[in-house]
Amino acid sequence: MDYAIIRLGGKQYSVRQGETLVVDRVKAGEGKSFNPDVLLGDGAVTAKVIAHERGPKIRIGKYKRRTGYKRHNGFRAATSRIEISFGGEARKSAPKKETAAAPKAAEPKAEAPAETPVKGLPSGYEEMTVAQITAGSKTWNRPMLEAALEYEQAHAARKGAIAAVESALKAKEESS
Repeated sequence: MDYAIIRLGGKQYSVRQGETLVVDRVKAGEGKSFNPDVLLGDGAVTAKVIAHERGPKIRIGKYKRRTGYKRHNGFRAATSRIEISFGGEARKSAPKKETAAAPKAAEPKAEAPAETPVKGLPSGYEEMTVAQITAGSKTWNRPMLEAALEYEQAHAARKGAIAAVESALKAKEESS
């Protein structure tokens, strides 16, 4: 894939290799690199901070006629210029901080249960988008819908998919 979609500061950006973006100020210093959240794309995306800048000045004026009320204000957004590169190490999750009030050093760590596919799921369900689930759920039988709902609640928890499967289940109950 020659592009990726990343999330920075609550906004999503479509980026390509070598592209330079102006985004809201990031915490990394100039010359430092960081890995933004990759929403769509293969592999890791690395962003290098080229410079911290300020956006253009925005003038704000308030005026009420016949009262002599005038107010002026200005604003310049803090921005960062970043350069995008693909590849590199995949993003690692940050270690969780433990509080001093509740130390958990004495507890043994439990092994995570192995991922077992839910029986009765439609083929390729894990890779389906919410739109595909909504369209397909109208033709699935009751066990498939129940399996899909169980999968969504346990794994993906996509609101749109859960709503689509629940409405299809409700329609099946009303028709029978």
